[in-house]
Amino acid sequence: MIVRRQPGFTLVELIVVMVVVGVIAGLLVLQVRPAMQSYLAVRQRANLTSQLDAALRRVVAEVHAAVPNSLRFTQDANNQCIEFVPTSDGGRFRTDIDTTAASQASTFNVPLVGGVPTNRFAVLTLFATTGQQRSAQPNDFIVVGNVNRDDVYAGTNVGVIQAITDSTQPADRAVAAHLVTLAAPVTFPAGYEGGRFVVVPSNERAVTYTCDLRAGTVWRVTGYTPSATQPTTCPTGTARLVAKVTDCAFAYRENEGATQQSGYLQLRLGLTDGGETATVTMGTHVENVP
Repeated sequence: MIVRRQPGFTLVELIVVMVVVGVIAGLLVLQVRPAMQSYLAVRQRANLTSQLDAALRRVVAEVHAAVPNSLRFTQDANNQCIEFVPTSDGGRFRTDIDTTAASQASTFNVPLVGGVPTNRFAVLTLFATTGQQRSAQPNDFIVVGNVNRDDVYAGTNVGVIQAITDSTQPADRAVAAHLVTLAAPVTFPAGYEGGRFVVVPSNERAVTYTCDLRAGTVWRVTGYTPSATQPTTCPTGTARLVAKVTDCAFAYRENEGATQQSGYLQLRLGLTDGGETATVTMGTHVENVP
């Protein structure tokens, strides 16, 4: 019987092939690894930058919607923080009685006069609504003519909403959109001719953003009753705006004068994660005209 050799590879040939494949794979790894590491680093920095941009834009958006002249900056031994009074809505109020014959009989023909105690006034503009929920609600606060920064914190130009009556009759709609009744008479500042008011939600009378480098966190603190005098220390809380913070700086500069017609807020945040660091600086003008 004749035994024929089957075609195949010898052990030596297999070893040589494995060595050659290993060398080629090693060369490929040396070429591809830096590109992969660079890609992962760029992706990580982009993720950090996106977090920073979202956090800073939220702060800026809330500051823009805050009560004019309510922004306060504090720096203590460990932290920096900014405090302001947020708003949920606003509008224009009637500053004088409508003397036309059709309007004289309307119960909505109630002006708000500065320097005179009042517990009712007509709103010329419609409140915003989300579904069936109106932006202004009973127990919310009305702020008028916040020319001096500390007025809104002391409550000298603040009223509490007791009820809001919507105009439904044609004669009433021609005079005003709503009639606001306050829980107690308030003497709003005399000499204010802007005819504007803002609504402060009852559950957020003030908001503080605190840069806490020891905890590596920027906190959003709210749900407290603000002090008439500016705080000397920055509060911390449980609501994180952003974590893994390694660099943080707030700066707020006001124009000179009793009424700060404008100001400039500059925010800088830096995050470190996964061996990568990103820092973003954002500045914005703050409109302080009531």
